[in-house]
Amino acid sequence: MFTKITKTDFPPKKPMMVWDGECLFCKYWITNWHSKTKNKIEYITLQEKASYFEDIPLKEFKKASRLIETDGKVYSGPNSVFRLFTYFDKNHTSWHRWYTNSKWFAEVCDHTYNWIAKHRPFMFAMTKVLFGKNPLSLKPYWLLILLLFLLAVFCIGRFL
Repeated sequence: MFTKITKTDFPPKKPMMVWDGECLFCKYWITNWHSKTKNKIEYITLQEKASYFEDIPLKEFKKASRLIETDGKVYSGPNSVFRLFTYFDKNHTSWHRWYTNSKWFAEVCDHTYNWIAKHRPFMFAMTKVLFGKNPLSLKPYWLLILLLFLLAVFCIGRFL
């Protein structure tokens, strides 16, 4: 499980999302999020970060993404993503508020994030199936797949 780091003594001049540049799943979603945050956030890979945050071990960056704000606050794992949503052009604060205020929601998200992090190649394949290959133009294929699945279950139940 990743460690929740809350503060760094080396705050960036601009909010910074540190992510694994070797992970295709991560790259897909960072590309999507970057299009929604415009220039409000600087995105940097953990492979580039070594000299920036001396008080955060590289091994911790390998376990989870980190959003580091200009006041030195650090958001880790799913909280980094939910905090990032607050920088979207169309602000989405509810996810971050829910994560911050609900212990059970935070626990579920942390464990889900950890599972996804350990199965990135599979999750990247599922992402492309469910949302399409272009992260800048998400397609709701998951809805079509769900409808086809429900139709198949209905048909099988109806004719058995």
